[in-house]
Amino acid sequence: MKSIAALQAIVMATPFDGEPSNAELDAIETEMPLILADVDLLDAQIMTIDRTPTELDQQRIRRARRRVLAVRRDLANRTAAVAAPGGAA
Repeated sequence: MKSIAALQAIVMATPFDGEPSNAELDAIETEMPLILADVDLLDAQIMTIDRTPTELDQQRIRRARRRVLAVRRDLANRTAAVAAPGGAA
C-alpha cells in the first residue's frame, strides 16, 4: 500500500498560487460583455419580483434579453471564426 506522502509530489506538481492565469484572465475579458448583459437582465427581472411588471418593466426585460442573445451570438461567431481560420473551403 502506498502512503499518501508518496503521491503528494504528483498531486502538488504545480503549486496553486490562488491567482488566475493569463489565459483565464483573457477568457474572462472575452466574456465580459456577456457577463454584463446577464447582470442587466437579472437586474431587470429582480425589479419585478415583488410586483406586477409594468409595460416599462416588460420593455426593459425584453431589451435585456435581446442584448444577451446578441452578445451570445457575437461571442459564438467570434469563437467560430477563431476556431476555423481561413474561412470555408
